[in-house]
Amino acid sequence: MTVSAEPFSPALRRSIGVVMIGASLTFLDSTIVNVAVHTLSADLRAGLGTVQWVVTAYLLALAAVIPVTGWAARRFGAARLYVAALAVFTVGSVLCACSQSAGMLIVSRALQGAGGGAIMPVGTMIWTAQSAKAQMGRVVGILAVPIVLAPTLGPAIGGLLIESIGWRAIFWLNVPFGVAGTVLALRLLPRGKGGDAGRLDVTGLVLASVGIGCLTYGLAETGVVAGWDTAAVVALLVGLAALAGFVRQALRAKRPLLDLRLYGNRAFAAASVAQFALGAANFGGMILMPLYFQTVRGESVVLAGLLLAPTGLGALLAAPLTDRWGAGSTAFAGTAVLAISTVPFVFLTATTPYLLLCLVMVFRGVGFGLSIIPAMTAAYRALPPEKIPDATPQLNVLQRVGGAIGTAVLTVVLAGQLRDDPTPAGQASGFAATFWWVLASAIAAAVPAVVLARTELHARRRAGTAA
Repeated sequence: MTVSAEPFSPALRRSIGVVMIGASLTFLDSTIVNVAVHTLSADLRAGLGTVQWVVTAYLLALAAVIPVTGWAARRFGAARLYVAALAVFTVGSVLCACSQSAGMLIVSRALQGAGGGAIMPVGTMIWTAQSAKAQMGRVVGILAVPIVLAPTLGPAIGGLLIESIGWRAIFWLNVPFGVAGTVLALRLLPRGKGGDAGRLDVTGLVLASVGIGCLTYGLAETGVVAGWDTAAVVALLVGLAALAGFVRQALRAKRPLLDLRLYGNRAFAAASVAQFALGAANFGGMILMPLYFQTVRGESVVLAGLLLAPTGLGALLAAPLTDRWGAGSTAFAGTAVLAISTVPFVFLTATTPYLLLCLVMVFRGVGFGLSIIPAMTAAYRALPPEKIPDATPQLNVLQRVGGAIGTAVLTVVLAGQLRDDPTPAGQASGFAATFWWVLASAIAAAVPAVVLARTELHARRRAGTAA
């Protein structure tokens, strides 16, 4: 006899619909600007090293806010926090669209990211609070849609808007959806009240934010000046010192911002490394291809964006497969596919066939789709249920920080590679050399995925022996 799956309650269906609006907007904005980098550099009269912070500032702000979401949701209520976060994101989008300089745009993107960073974690809390245990698998599957699909559609949508209206349209796009999502959230989300959340670990928050920001800035400056100048060295040292202080604070505090003791769990530690590397390989790689199509091949922003659509197709093809194998095995298979499909990009030329590039990008999408959610799932299964709320923000932070650092480093490495030879062949060679960094990130994700697969295999063997 076949047992049908327990249907979602009307309240859960409403919550899923509302949260998907905000989640899709935030993940879409993580890549929609990628095809605008070339246009922004010309329109705002700013160098590539400066304009890349339009992308990086958003990802860094996302990462900085995520650790606070657990405390803030307990203190103010998850629904209230979601409404506030979506409102801040929408206001940030308006300011981005009205920006008249690169500096104003970077600051506005940081505000946008500060709102967007809370949307997905808080939305997940709302969903899980309304879900039965038997429904969690399907809820996580729905969660994968904006995470995997929205970032891959961003460049295509961005290219169409920039070509037909202008770069400001990619930010105005968020406003009607953000306003509608905020109104729907006020009307449809469960109205829970806040409570005693304890004292916020402000020291830990400041140290983590300073550490991540300075480390990213230092790495970016190292690439810009093609060496170790004073500003880069100071930023790196301050960043490392702040992160060391954060670790010390987290291990000593009664209620730390993030519970670092979770890294004593082998599977969680492996999944964390994988998330960081996957963030760098995915978001960093996705900023290179639009620039290649525009700079080397002379394509319009529309075609540059559309040429990235095969990545989204690959991610969609991968989605049905994630539940068929174990989480650890799936994550390893995904990272292996991601690494192998990145290899052709290190041999890019000015005449590489588009058919080959599109085919390879389909496989890159498959690899990313098979790795990101299964790696998280493998970590969750290795932890006690009461530790999941502590684990969720850490995995999200590491993916975002990996994306921010990957974007910053790859952009400035590319800028250095493109200085010497302005010919199409020379420019293509610069992109190929930069993709070695993307390949290294993909391989770095595959190594801990092996640990996840082996941990899962050993658990199955122990379960079989016990039976």
